[in-house]
Amino acid sequence: MKRIEELILYRLENHSLPERLSLLAGELNEREAESRDVDIYSGCMQELVETAESHGFSGNLWHCYLTYLLVYHENAYSRACEIRGAVSGGINGMALQDFEIFREWFSFDFQSLEEKLGVKIWPMIRDYANAENDRKIFNRRIRDRIRGLSRKLASAVSAEEFKAYMEEFYREFGVGKFGLHKAFRVTHGKKGVEIVPITNIAHVYLEDLVGYESAKKKLIDNTEAFVAGRRANNCLLFGDAGTGKSSSIKGILNRYYDRGLRIIEVYKHQFQDLNDIIAQIKNRNYRFIIYMDDLSFEEFEIEYKYLKAVIEGGLEKKPDNILIYATSNRRHLIRENFSDKEETREDMHTSDTVQEKLSLVYRFGVSIYFGSPSKKEFQNIVKVLAERQGIDMPQEELLLEAGRWEMNHGGLSGRTAQQFIDYLLGKPQQE
Repeated sequence: MKRIEELILYRLENHSLPERLSLLAGELNEREAESRDVDIYSGCMQELVETAESHGFSGNLWHCYLTYLLVYHENAYSRACEIRGAVSGGINGMALQDFEIFREWFSFDFQSLEEKLGVKIWPMIRDYANAENDRKIFNRRIRDRIRGLSRKLASAVSAEEFKAYMEEFYREFGVGKFGLHKAFRVTHGKKGVEIVPITNIAHVYLEDLVGYESAKKKLIDNTEAFVAGRRANNCLLFGDAGTGKSSSIKGILNRYYDRGLRIIEVYKHQFQDLNDIIAQIKNRNYRFIIYMDDLSFEEFEIEYKYLKAVIEGGLEKKPDNILIYATSNRRHLIRENFSDKEETREDMHTSDTVQEKLSLVYRFGVSIYFGSPSKKEFQNIVKVLAERQGIDMPQEELLLEAGRWEMNHGGLSGRTAQQFIDYLLGKPQQE
């Protein structure tokens, strides 16, 4: 088994699983096995099983693990394949050398190693049955792609064929976190601002939102233009609470993910990180929506200035693959108090003062209103949701109870209707 140090593009972390197995196999070619060797090997097998259980892998766990390393490894070669597919130039030779090493790892002789160690773990690892394949710990779609690719790579008879499979995968699905995940959040880690995947995504679709057809169409039209590479605008979804603004954003993501749309959720206190976030994504082969939920500012808050600066841009050209979508219960985003009006008496530039505070909304080229439903619309939402959930209740009784519910739980809104349906579903069944 070739040493991990020979890798050029696909450098792995120190003490990685392949490195530990490689070192162990090399040492046991020179000496007899000791008890600590069994401990090292068992630890490696435990890591394979833990990865399998958390990611939903089954079958040959070693092959799945190596494939997992390859599809998540971002380097000059994999990022180039993400954009162009097969690439030319000297980097191909480096990739070919690395893939020859990985191909050799795919054929690692676990049986001989276990004979030296006096253990029999490999047969269980080679044909592993995951304990709970339906757990939502890891995205099932990603799991299936990795398992499918692992079978192709295991069948490759040459480094060239191995390389062709990887190029095909990178071109079709992308590489790393952006290639395999839909949504992301922002954290501060050892390397500063980090964009990390959100692995448990709500499966919400635009069709799930009852009504608001005009609002949904505006959102779809703008996003369709963006994904298709045409001109599109930043979007502000505003209106009453519980009317489906956030659900519409989630629905847009699920509709356009397969066409390269990704969403990064950013909170108000992270607006100062926006330039760092944009720098990390502007050259990737995806369309990114920077999403701000429940956006609003008090009069003393200045974070809106960071947002305005990013939207307006500076000397650098605005990236074509990034838009900002925000939801808010306020039309003008920044609260204007009576004190503001008092201050205008002492301000020689009254118009400028007010405009500077309220102009943020005009940076969003598309504003979409989500209003509270009428009584009739609310009742229709309740009826549709009840039918979807198979609730068997006389319509008159259903609407009567829904009316009582909304009076005590936030008024007329889609959210209130959904909460009422959840309440009915949670009631114990009558015998």
